Amino acid sequence: MKINNQKGFTLVEIAIVLVIIGLLLGGILKGQELINSARVRNLADQNSGIQAAYYGFIDRYRQVPGDFPSTNATQALGVTVNLPAAASATDGNGQLDNTLEEAAAVWEQLARSQFLGGGFTPATAVPASEAAYAANQVGPFNAFNGPLVLTRNAGYTGTASIRLNLHMGRNVPVNIARELDVKIDDGLPNTGVLRMTTPATAAGGGTTFDAIEFVSQVAGCTTGAAVVTAGNAAGTGVATDIYDIFDDFQDCPQVFVY
Repeated sequence: MKINNQKGFTLVEIAIVLVIIGLLLGGILKGQELINSARVRNLADQNSGIQAAYYGFIDRYRQVPGDFPSTNATQALGVTVNLPAAASATDGNGQLDNTLEEAAAVWEQLARSQFLGGGFTPATAVPASEAAYAANQVGPFNAFNGPLVLTRNAGYTGTASIRLNLHMGRNVPVNIARELDVKIDDGLPNTGVLRMTTPATAAGGGTTFDAIEFVSQVAGCTTGAAVVTAGNAAGTGVATDIYDIFDDFQDCPQVFVY
């Protein structure tokens, strides 16, 4: 009578398999971490590049890009500039205004002056709406395919004041938003130079970005907390908002306040 011997895995073999699985999981997690870090750097670099282009344009032409009347801009740049239209009441007033026209014009003028490159198509006409602004790719997009807007309004959290600011676009996951804030600012969504956008009060339409279609509700991105400050004991502090990374919200647009 023949007896079949059944053999199982030895402890050494099981240990080897577990080590291999651990290495694979570690590699996957590390790879995701590297991807996230690259996206954070991309957002930070976009802001730095746009700031440099904006102030470089002013330094060279002594005019604000997007506010420079198209006729004068065409003469100064040596190429045809379409926006903003010379008949606009806000052209040439020395600041970038909160209009669809100047929001599109700033990218056209920075691109045609070669201060800013990228895969966008400078507008030749005023976008009819915020949706048209995004769909026609008249400006740069972030790493998550959200359109950027450089304008002058109070569309950000914290102390409301009309400031020049760069809306960094939608579709940014909350963990990326938080990491960006930690690396370049104070790590809090309502203070500093990097803040969350304010909730949209209307969807689309209009000629300004006050009710900007690109702005999502902030509620899913932040949560209330008490942050310990200097002079306060542990567990006490000033009530503020922090990034809500546990709910993993995927649409947390931010604003760089200039």
